[in-house]
Amino acid sequence: MKAVICTKYGPPEVLKIQDIPKPNPKNDEILIKTMASAINSGDVRVRGLKVNGFLKIVMRLMFGINKPRKPVLGTVFSGIVETIGDNVTRFKVGDSVFGMTGLKFGTYAEYIALKENDKVILKPENATFEEAAALPFGGQTAIYFLEKAGIGKKSNPEILIIGATGAVGTAAIQIAKHHNADITVVCSSRGDELVKSLGVSKIILYDKEDFTKSKSKFDIIFDAVGKTSKNQCKKLLKKGGVYKTVGGMEVAAENKRQLEILKALFEKGEYDATIDKIFPMDKVVEAHGYVDTERKKGNVVLRISE
Repeated sequence: MKAVICTKYGPPEVLKIQDIPKPNPKNDEILIKTMASAINSGDVRVRGLKVNGFLKIVMRLMFGINKPRKPVLGTVFSGIVETIGDNVTRFKVGDSVFGMTGLKFGTYAEYIALKENDKVILKPENATFEEAAALPFGGQTAIYFLEKAGIGKKSNPEILIIGATGAVGTAAIQIAKHHNADITVVCSSRGDELVKSLGVSKIILYDKEDFTKSKSKFDIIFDAVGKTSKNQCKKLLKKGGVYKTVGGMEVAAENKRQLEILKALFEKGEYDATIDKIFPMDKVVEAHGYVDTERKKGNVVLRISE
């Protein structure tokens, strides 16, 4: 099968399409024909070893010294169940599924084998494969951090979302709307129309004003791109307010419940996949290059199979 291999750490050009063995599913596994994946900040961070200081050493120890130990990157997917193991009961051949592999990676490939109890569920009935692949990363990250901030325990919480136009930011807007939050976002002028299309009217354009000088106070501040610190934002927090960022040491834990939430919201029309661009697998270098610009709006999808 064809797969995208990360041959070493570096720019997008280190990614090469190669033939590797097709997985042979075990008795408790399903073999999925991958239809689509998505290129997220985590993928480009690992590929380019894009962290600072001692974190480079930590990442090399975690993922591989000179190149990723798991060379097929990609953490989210949608696809079709092609084969099931003898002990599998939750899925059948032909099921359309989506999910995430987390630090197991492996979704930039034509096939993946997963245990039936891994983070994989039936995809939303009304979602294309591209849309389904775009749901997990931003969605599960937003759900994790907003729940940790206590969004479900507050009535009509006032929330500030910083970096509102990426995969996590657009997801956070929609999850916050589901909780009837009063939402203010921080984005650039280029993202103005996108956040308006998601139903946000309180917008601070950081290329025109300093959001830290806002007179408003918030129950929750969520930095969806990791470009701020709690110290920068503390004057904007109400008493008892909570600051969360994707840029710290806290890593969003993934689970199937998050997938079920995203599926239900999408099927009810309360959640949009927010896709910026779709690239075929043979354009993966170009796709990573685009994500590297940090100008993507929402999700960049990699179409693996037609």
